[in-house]
Amino acid sequence: MAVVSKIPHSCYEIGHTWSPSCVQSALDVTRGALEVSFKIYAPLYLIAAILRRRKKDYYLKRLLPEILWSTSFLTANGGLYIIFFCIIRKLLGGFYSWSAGFGSALPASYIAILLERKSRRGLLTIYMANLVRASLKDGLKGFTFSALKFIIGKEEIPTHTGTAEHVYPRPPERTAAIEAEVSQVSPERPGSRRKTLIAFTRELLESICKWGPRHRCCKHHQDNCISYCVKGFVRMFSVGYLIQCCLKVPSTFRQMFSKPSRLPSLFYNKENFQLGAFLGSFVSIYKGTSCLLRWVRNIDDELHALIAGFLAGTSMFFYKSTTISMYLFSKLVETMYFKGIEAGHFPYFPHADTVLYAISTAICFQAAVMEVQNLRPSYWKFLLRLTKGRFALMNRQLLDVFGTQASRDFKGFVPKLDPHFTTVLPPGADIQLG
Repeated sequence: MAVVSKIPHSCYEIGHTWSPSCVQSALDVTRGALEVSFKIYAPLYLIAAILRRRKKDYYLKRLLPEILWSTSFLTANGGLYIIFFCIIRKLLGGFYSWSAGFGSALPASYIAILLERKSRRGLLTIYMANLVRASLKDGLKGFTFSALKFIIGKEEIPTHTGTAEHVYPRPPERTAAIEAEVSQVSPERPGSRRKTLIAFTRELLESICKWGPRHRCCKHHQDNCISYCVKGFVRMFSVGYLIQCCLKVPSTFRQMFSKPSRLPSLFYNKENFQLGAFLGSFVSIYKGTSCLLRWVRNIDDELHALIAGFLAGTSMFFYKSTTISMYLFSKLVETMYFKGIEAGHFPYFPHADTVLYAISTAICFQAAVMEVQNLRPSYWKFLLRLTKGRFALMNRQLLDVFGTQASRDFKGFVPKLDPHFTTVLPPGADIQLG
């Protein structure tokens, strides 16, 4: 089959085959994207607020605006794509191999990312392209730095090289307040014969970790080294488990009345424990290695973080994720890049995150239009969800002339077109008569 450079069909025949109106089609996509985007970001921001222990004022004044802010970004990305899809076709008088995907998505993605908060642009860039970018001004700060402090604790963030000669305070003695707290959950407390799960867990940790040592170079003054590692595992395992449970709530809630037997799967799902095991083991290995190296070398050194982080990386055995791996790798390269900028070896490019997001998203859209077989399945499902399935209604048989096998995975699908609004019909097309 000969490969052509341009086809003269209308945007109705190629793209929005469900409606001949460009305006109506854009409204349809925008409306669907708005609904889906809100359903994505509402639980995401709510979970983040709970994990960060936001105060009541945040929920009353900032939560909804932040949800709508990110919702407008994702909605614009979908709605503007179909708008530029039609505009570019009218300007060019047809479609080239690049215009239906890359050419239409590039300006749409660029405008959309400008609507998103600056603190999130870098993360979106990494997600879309798995390239070396996050925020060209913050380096290992912002979201990444906050997440790192939340996961492994601020006391493990390297600041400077220490020596054994530095004065580190001894673990403080138990105060009356701590004793009172423990006594509240003890079995001897009057009127409480049955201990709660939290109280039982706390007592168990106390009994396991009560007599453990702590090196004088360690900064976790309230706990000994054993308690420090065990509590870190329990804390992050619980966080990972709860995150996965919360993410499954919407789908499980819909099946609660039709299939009540599936409700237990919300709490006893394998994926819930996998994320928990990953986060818990990552933290415990990192902290345990750091403490061990302080005992062995009798010094607190930044080199410990490198070794501890390397060993903690083996925890991904429990939760294999290409996205997480590429994000962490990109942060490594990014940090090295900023060190190069400080040393004067590399140039600084302002607004690079915005440009890279637009380009990488446009490449993904190009694949989604011209060669779905080469697109990551999870992202293709996301596009179908965002557009309410309309992305699959494109007339890809007409795009086969560009030589990319655009219709290969669509089983000969040909949309029903109204002949009153068509210019050129493909052979064998299923035409909707009047």
